[in-house]
Amino acid sequence: MVYTLCFILFVIGLYGVTCKKNIVKIILGFLIMEYSVNLFLILLGWRKNGVVPIVEPDTVMEYFKTMSVDPLPQAMVLISIVTGLGTLILMVALAIRLYQRYGTFDITEMNRLKK
Repeated sequence: MVYTLCFILFVIGLYGVTCKKNIVKIILGFLIMEYSVNLFLILLGWRKNGVVPIVEPDTVMEYFKTMSVDPLPQAMVLISIVTGLGTLILMVALAIRLYQRYGTFDITEMNRLKK
């Protein structure tokens, strides 16, 4: 059920990117898509009744191996967050420059002003 909700969140973001004419709404669509992928990756590494992967000296390793949460998706999400932040900064900078040049965030209006 939760995976379906991740997919629905991704589709909402995809709708925002493909169907909206405002650059700010397109950027928000990209962010929603990114967050849904991050949530999906975290859910892939989750185990029911799992523990956080921190080994204590008195913990038995076999118990740890069977009950721990996979740390690889967590590391992938951290990298994805940093990459997404850089992409967001680039998109916002481009949106600001387009607004300075055309005076609007509407893509169809920019096409009309270009001619």
